[in-house]
Amino acid sequence: MSEYAITDVHAREVLDSRGSPTIEVEIAVEDCAIGRAMVPSGASTGSYEAHELRDGDKKRFGGKGVLGAVTNVEDTIRPEILGMNATDQEALDRFLIQLDGTPTKERLGANAILGVSMATCRAAAASLGLPLYRYIGGMYASLLPVPLMNILNGGKHAANNIMLQEFMVLPVGAAGWPEAMRWCSEIYQSLRAILSRDHLLGGVGDEGGFAPDLENNESAFQLLERAIHNAGLVAGDDVFLAIDSAASEFYDDEIGRYRIEPNEDPMTAQEVVDRYARWVAKYPIISIEDGLAEDDWEGWSHMTRVLGDKVQIIGDDLFVTNIERLQKGIEKKAANAILIKLNQIGTVTETLDTMRLASFNNMNCIISHRSGETEDSFISDFTVATGAGQLKSGAPARTDRVAKYNQLMRIYDDLSNPRYAGKTMFQRWPSPIKALRRI
Repeated sequence: MSEYAITDVHAREVLDSRGSPTIEVEIAVEDCAIGRAMVPSGASTGSYEAHELRDGDKKRFGGKGVLGAVTNVEDTIRPEILGMNATDQEALDRFLIQLDGTPTKERLGANAILGVSMATCRAAAASLGLPLYRYIGGMYASLLPVPLMNILNGGKHAANNIMLQEFMVLPVGAAGWPEAMRWCSEIYQSLRAILSRDHLLGGVGDEGGFAPDLENNESAFQLLERAIHNAGLVAGDDVFLAIDSAASEFYDDEIGRYRIEPNEDPMTAQEVVDRYARWVAKYPIISIEDGLAEDDWEGWSHMTRVLGDKVQIIGDDLFVTNIERLQKGIEKKAANAILIKLNQIGTVTETLDTMRLASFNNMNCIISHRSGETEDSFISDFTVATGAGQLKSGAPARTDRVAKYNQLMRIYDDLSNPRYAGKTMFQRWPSPIKALRRI
């Protein structure tokens, strides 16, 4: 038997950052190396994502248990993959897809399949004595990403009145990864002080960002600019802003309109894009994610025509890390970037396939966490391995988020010549702000 042969597979039910169950998988190989992976879960999920298998038993975790997925790993997947070569990731993943046999992995569950896929990848890296980022990415993996730090939460991620889901800061002007992290932390603490002084400090959202009640979405941009300024940094030079609208969540199917503000009349897609254009002209916004609903292809194409030469237009619910939906988006010129979430598609191989297609078409890839996260830092290594150059992993608070950033600190320390993506990721777009404004 090969020294890299899979010798054992085990799965268990564990808890994610929201206290809901998720699946953890362990893979052992012949030389006694072990790989372990935990699978995250989303809140505002695209309807085209691979199927997350839940038990539905209301007597356990309100129906959110994953014992069925655990059983599928141990009773169905385990006997089929014992003896397979853990270092042949593509062969393993293709086999798992075939074993499930459904378009959305609903028979075995994408969470069960992804747990096995990620854990096998880790086991192979351990067996070869390589860090995960080096095993996946090879000798040239050395690029540390720009963090898209979600420090103010709304939408489904928070119990407040803000419709947009995420307001992020991007330290593109930092000299390197440690400085980028320090800047984000200082801005986060600066925002905390402002909210406290303005009597707006309450709880935090699912991803660690503050969740105040505000007059409108634009108030959030003003708060972030104040926080950047008070941290001694320059908005539109040192630090830029980004939003994840999660527009599918406030799209009204019955009337075909968007309720982007709680106290305004619903808008057409063109009116929403016009609103974004005004914000981009006024604030240092350099990235817009899920600005329109997941099936509004015509609206997306219009948004990219209007704003695609000014800012990064990211498809998340639109593409769900699915190569077929990405191909459709490329043909329709619906975006210039794609958000990458491994659990949206269900295997490491399919994720890499989607990223390859995006790269061939000059689209940025942004690796992302989920709102229901774990302490697993797989995506940190994956970001460096793929050279994606951008990572979404929430606020610099809560262990489930900070675990990703701390792993990047370790990778930075491990690299002999670490590089920071910085402004190179956004060179195709001119700066929305040329000089610091008075705040």
